[in-house]
Amino acid sequence: MKHPVDIHVGKRIRHRRWMLGMTQQQLAEQVGIKFQQIQKYETGMNRVSASRLWEISEALDVQIAHFFEGMKEVADGTDDQDVLSDKEAMELIRSYYAMPENQRRRLFDLARVLSGSTG
Repeated sequence: MKHPVDIHVGKRIRHRRWMLGMTQQQLAEQVGIKFQQIQKYETGMNRVSASRLWEISEALDVQIAHFFEGMKEVADGTDDQDVLSDKEAMELIRSYYAMPENQRRRLFDLARVLSGSTG
């Protein structure tokens, strides 16, 4: 049975890899394993060892803590929706961060106005 922590860590690996526009094959090559192993990590099928998680964090240019962000909400059952599992939302986020800072700010302001959010 998959452990919720393994599933969460796997999702965080997949999301970060996707945000960087990196394939499973590319990540696997950087870490020195086969892409099938990355698939198993990303689904939570296999647990990621501490040393492998270190290597993955280096390849994805994040701190190890990144993979555990939001875990408390998952454990508490208060993680109502996983917006990062929505492919359209992920494409929007990736496109947003690909924009120059001044354009991102203007788009963000426009989105707030259109949504009625005063945030």
